[in-house]
This record gives sequence, C-alpha cells and structure tokens, in this order.
Amino acid sequence: MLESINEVLSTISGWVWGLPLVILLLGTGVFLTLRLVFIQLRGFSHGFGIMTGRYDDPAHKGQLTHFQALSAALSATIGIGNIGGVATALYFGGPGAIFWMWVSAFFGMAIKYTSCTLAITHRKIEKDGNVRGGPMYFIEMGLPRYARPLAYMFALCTAVAAFGIGNMVQSNTVAHSIVDAFEVTGGDEGLWRWIIGIVISVAVGIVILGGIKRIGQVASYLVPFMSALYVLTAMVVLLMNLEKIGPSLGMIFHHAFNPTAATGGFAGATVWLTISWGLKRGLFSNESGLGSAPMAHSTAKVEQPVREGLVAMLGPFIDTILICTMTALVILIAGKWDSGLNGAPMTMAAFNDALPLYGRWMVVVGILLFAYTTVLTWSYYGEKGIEYLFGSGAKKPYLWVYLVFTLIGARVDLKAAWTFADIANGLMAVPNLVALLALSGVIAGYTRKYFKEKSQGMHLPYKDTIQKPSQQ
Repeated sequence: MLESINEVLSTISGWVWGLPLVILLLGTGVFLTLRLVFIQLRGFSHGFGIMTGRYDDPAHKGQLTHFQALSAALSATIGIGNIGGVATALYFGGPGAIFWMWVSAFFGMAIKYTSCTLAITHRKIEKDGNVRGGPMYFIEMGLPRYARPLAYMFALCTAVAAFGIGNMVQSNTVAHSIVDAFEVTGGDEGLWRWIIGIVISVAVGIVILGGIKRIGQVASYLVPFMSALYVLTAMVVLLMNLEKIGPSLGMIFHHAFNPTAATGGFAGATVWLTISWGLKRGLFSNESGLGSAPMAHSTAKVEQPVREGLVAMLGPFIDTILICTMTALVILIAGKWDSGLNGAPMTMAAFNDALPLYGRWMVVVGILLFAYTTVLTWSYYGEKGIEYLFGSGAKKPYLWVYLVFTLIGARVDLKAAWTFADIANGLMAVPNLVALLALSGVIAGYTRKYFKEKSQGMHLPYKDTIQKPSQQ
C-alpha cells in the first residue's frame, strides 16, 4: 500500500516538476533580473545596511522590524533543506545539482525582491495592527478581477503545502536523525518517533498560538545563533581540507553539464535529472518563487516598499549560496555523496568523519533548531492561506490540525513526505510567478524612483534624519 502511494506521488511530482514549471521558474527569474537591471547585484550592499536596523522607524506601520521579518522568513527557509535537502539533491542528481541550486538562488534573489516589495505595496493593515499580506493580496489588489482565482489557488496551495514543507518533512527528519544518532532499531524506533513528534508539537504550539510577533521574536534569536553555529563548524571542516575544495568545486561545475555515471551507492544521473533535482531542492531551500516569504515580509515596519524587497533579497544568498554550498562541500570533501546514504544521515556522516563525535551531534542540534523554526513560520503561512479562504475564525482550528500533522510527520515514510512537499511547492509557485510577471512593471517603476531619490540623498538612515537637541 505504502509503495503504491509513493509511486503515485512520484508520478504527480514528475508531472508538476516537468519542463513547463522549470521554464516558468527560470524564465521569471531571468526576466525580472533583466527588467530590474540586476537588482541582486546593485542593491546587495544597501540591503545589508537596511537589515542592520539603520533605517528602522518605530512610527512606521507594521508588526516586525526589518531584521525580525528577515529572521522570520529565513526561519522558514534555513531548515532541513540546508542539511537534508542538499544531500538529497546530491543523492539523486549528483554533484552538478549544486550548480543548479546556485542558479535558482541567483535568479531567485530577483524573484524574492519583486514579491516582497509587492507584499508591502499591496497589504492590508487592520485597526488592531494585524497585517494581511502576500501573493493572494497583491493578486487581488493588483490584478483584474478575473485573476482572483489565482489568489484562491495560491491560498489553498499554501494551506496544504504547510503540511508538507512546513511540518511533516521537518518533524520527520528530526525524528529520523535522532533515531539514527542514538542507533535505535527494532520495535523501539516507532515509540521514539511518536515521543519525538509529541515533544515537537508541544514546543511549536507554545509559540505559534502567540501569533507572528512571538514567532518573529523567537526567530530573531534562534536564526542567527543556529546559522552561526552551523557555518562556523562547516568553515572548520573546510579549513582542515583546503586542498580538496578546488576539486570539489570542479566536480560541481563539470557534472552540471555532463551526465554523472553510476559509482558506489550513486545510481547515475542524466543532465536533465541533475537540473531538475538542483532546482527542486533550491526552491525547497530558499523558497524563491514559492511566494511564502512575502507573507512574513509584509509585516515589516516600513513605508518604502523597495527597502523591504532589498532585505528580503538577501534570503536566498544567505540560505542557498552560503549555507547550502558549505553543506555540499563538506559532503563532497568527505566523499559521502555516492555512499548510498540519503538526506540528513549523509550530511551527518560527512561532518562526523571530519569532526568525530562533535560533527554528528552538531548536525543533530542544527536539525532540531532549523526544523523547529521552520515549523513555526510555516504555521503562520498556512494560517494566512486559510484566513484568506475562510476568514479569521478558521485560523485556530487550522493551527490545531497543523500540530496534529506535525506529530504524524515524525512517524510517516520519509520519501512520501518529501515527494508531497515537492508537489505542494510546485503548485504554490505557479500563481505567484504568473502574478510577478504581470506586476513586474509596477516594481520596475518603484525601483527606478527609489534609486533615483537615493542618488539625490533623499533616503538617509532613520537615525541620520533625527535632529540633535542643539540643532533644534
């Protein structure tokens, strides 16, 4: 029965992630990059300046600071995709898949800039301060009425996708990693998985029932800590193996355009399979084009939409180009990509080879923290989707169901959970990408205006605009 379900899901995933979606995803990224004149390059340093809080103004409407909004969005993207997702891309697509993850991230930066700028220009702020924003709202407010079904499609796909990418994959990987780390086998494994699922669900419930402000506060503490811990550990491994970095990068570039032959536990991959898995895992990792991050960034306290777009644009760089690349290099240097291991166990084995004992447990801790914050933020995304469809009264029941699925995810088959997440991701991306193409002219106008004013000295950091007492 389970094998039949896996086969059906794999068939659907293959159809969803066929050539049309790949063309739409890459095509949108390339188009926006050109129309916005390589915004991911010319706006990069300014985005970091905004993120530091120099432009934060407490009088602006919204719920989160720039940094908190980015942390909330990153808490959904920096997760299992950075540990298990990279390993899965290598397992099915070979080393070349990493190159296509980079491609998805580079063009994804333009996509994320566009979508998150739109999330500010087209958002609804209610009297109680609650913010409603995201693709369903910029579709509703920015496109003709006949496009409204796209908004409903996105909201529905988001509410459903949250049960895949948002919680089941996360709790499943946590349970799998802990069971593997403690070498639990036999009948005890099922009991351990249920206990782990219960603990995760309770820990998540304590936070998500407090809303986006509490999620943003928790994420702003955990995301920097867990990212620094993981990056520093990876840096140590890379510094210990400097002579192997060049050959590993060479493998990535070579196999991005050449088939990878079967070797060891690797079954071999065509170039198309390499591209497909690189883009899938890239989208899973940084969520560019998915349309989820705009829901978090729409809550930012900002009056200039372009500023939040520039901050949001940093997400794919931090998530995929920085953290995922480090994971991939550690795995390639350790020679584990063709070991037959898949997912987090592959990454765990690679770090453990370089740093015995510590490496294994660092990955386990990283998975726990990464997965936890991802489940937190995706509960908000799913809640926003269900709120758009059925109103505010549906939010609390949805969150309780979400917690139940978090528990179930710890026990189900890993392959089924990942495949379900891929399908939901692809279906979410379609209405979002169509809307971005249709509204790209709006963002191009905002962008030209903002940078023209900036060159004229009109956009100073908030603290520089406050007069000192002696000047008043």
